[in-house]
Amino acid sequence: MIKETIDIKVDYEKAGLSYEGCNAVLDCYYSTLTDEIGRKNHKAMIICPGGGYDYCSEREAEPIAFRFLGYGICCFVLRYTCKRMFPTNALECAAAVKYVRDNAERFDIDPNKIVVAGFSAGGHLAAAVSNLWNSEILTKPLNCSPEDIKVNGTLLSYAVLTSDEKYTHEGSILNQLGEKQDPELRKFLAMEDRVSENTPPTFLWHCADDGCVRVENSLFYMSALSRSGIPFEAHIYEYGGHGLALCDETTATWEGHYQSVAANWAKAAVDWVLRL
Repeated sequence: MIKETIDIKVDYEKAGLSYEGCNAVLDCYYSTLTDEIGRKNHKAMIICPGGGYDYCSEREAEPIAFRFLGYGICCFVLRYTCKRMFPTNALECAAAVKYVRDNAERFDIDPNKIVVAGFSAGGHLAAAVSNLWNSEILTKPLNCSPEDIKVNGTLLSYAVLTSDEKYTHEGSILNQLGEKQDPELRKFLAMEDRVSENTPPTFLWHCADDGCVRVENSLFYMSALSRSGIPFEAHIYEYGGHGLALCDETTATWEGHYQSVAANWAKAAVDWVLRL
């Protein structure tokens, strides 16, 4: 395995955004290319950790990459700039998609099999890029074509998806709104309303008793996917709460993170990615 870290370059000013303090980086984990094994044309997954858009959780970063790497999926962990108004993070994630696709041969990946995975607030980020990859909101500042940043699959783990005050994680949405707190932008940030026929196939999972990001976030999104005819696989577990990551000793920091039933999400997600 090879690991390298690259800086994500975005022309923030072109999008009317401040660049001060922006420091997104992409940790790239990919297989060593050898003559004996040869090229495999791997699937690729860009991982967006959660953290309420306040920080990037380490529990939802490298440990997730290592789990999926074991199944031959090349992984890229995006440590995006936090506490920044939309679309700062979406531009960084889209730029990461473009970087991975542009370097597909070097990474030995299929440029048409790039999944964006997100946890909690990172799920909102993953959904934003998955739904807006063909929008000028992203393509114009990045000076790219929609095909450059097209997402081929989305993996959402207990994701913040709605902006409805009753059901959302308010802190995540407020961090995306910035100081202006524009109600129209808030409405736009409801990812269930951004789903269209251009949304890629989706895998999502959530716990029904999640008291931080309510399960309605996933339920609303699932309904939108169904209405638009988008293939999806969903797992709603009876209990487990929020922020479970891998649900086992790999990422647990207290006893509530050990959830043997919800832990099945990881293998189900691996199988789904490999089927794409």
